[in-house]
Amino acid sequence: MPPCRRGASGFRGVRVRPSGRFTAEIRAGGFRLTLGTYNTPELAARAYDAAAWRFRRPGHNMNFPDVESLEEAEFLAPPPCLIDDEDRRRHRQVQRRIAIAERDEQLMRQWRAQFPNDVDNTDAFFANLRAQRRSNRRHRRAVAAFELENPNTTWTENDPRWDDIWTETTSDDE
Repeated sequence: MPPCRRGASGFRGVRVRPSGRFTAEIRAGGFRLTLGTYNTPELAARAYDAAAWRFRRPGHNMNFPDVESLEEAEFLAPPPCLIDDEDRRRHRQVQRRIAIAERDEQLMRQWRAQFPNDVDNTDAFFANLRAQRRSNRRHRRAVAAFELENPNTTWTENDPRWDDIWTETTSDDE
């Protein structure tokens, strides 16, 4: 097998910017997530490794194989350079996308564990998730109806839980 292509920086997931700085990126779920811009390729590679650990990538996909845990990788990874509010906004957006991608991968692992021999049976898994959500919604409505009948309720007038009782009952049939 040919060696892994690591680009001009010499590290996986690190690109050289025209300004001479280095950008760390990782692919997840068909998307390329930019992790930040760093002054040296080593710092960008540490940031890539921390993200790779979060996505549970195998050890041979890491730049520094001597790191043995997610906590150690995150400790060694520097924070990205956040210069202005726009950088901070983009960083928060990337962090949200990483969290969503982690949740998607967690659900896929759960699905594979529930259906080990039936890779094409996604309908049953998601029907089960919909049933759980529907049950939770019914429970919230029942609690709200109880509080409506209770003269000594502790809910305030602006409590968002009141909204559960006013939603249409036809949404249960989704």
